Amino acid sequence: MLSRTLLRVSAPRVFLRLASTEAALPLNDGPAAPHPAQDRVVSSKVKSLVDEISSLSLLEVSDLNWALKKRLNLPDAPMMPMGMPMMAAAAPAAAQEEAASDTPQKMTFGVKLTKFDDAKKIALIKEIRTVVPGLNLVQAKKFVETAPITVKEDMGKAEAEELKAALEKVGATIELF
Repeated sequence: MLSRTLLRVSAPRVFLRLASTEAALPLNDGPAAPHPAQDRVVSSKVKSLVDEISSLSLLEVSDLNWALKKRLNLPDAPMMPMGMPMMAAAAPAAAQEEAASDTPQKMTFGVKLTKFDDAKKIALIKEIRTVVPGLNLVQAKKFVETAPITVKEDMGKAEAEELKAALEKVGATIELF
């Protein structure tokens, strides 16, 4: 037979006494928990936010959506409604062929340092320090010496081309990917 045990629950100074382990097991189902009420009490702050958001134009809602995704680091993945797969299955074959013939355009680019000119190593290290934030001189030197290495990723084409030109100017061999 098990002796009486004393268990401490998360709230301070609340104790539960059990005669044995069998007493700790529920023998009968209890009443079901009530469902949350449909009428929720909402704070005045939330009410004012709802009023402000509902008065926004469509373009302002789009800007709000973008700003919230940026602030909360949410992915920009489109949501597909439940009926979309059925509509996609009902699409005519000509539309599917047209979509298949479109080649996807690359939107983001990366810059990779493949090798460098040893005579211009110091200038390259200084340029890497300006391009990569948070690197000191020693870290930039180690960064350059570990070539091939990715310098930056997820940039637009124009920005990647500018970075490539700047690094090639100081003796680096750059590859865009």
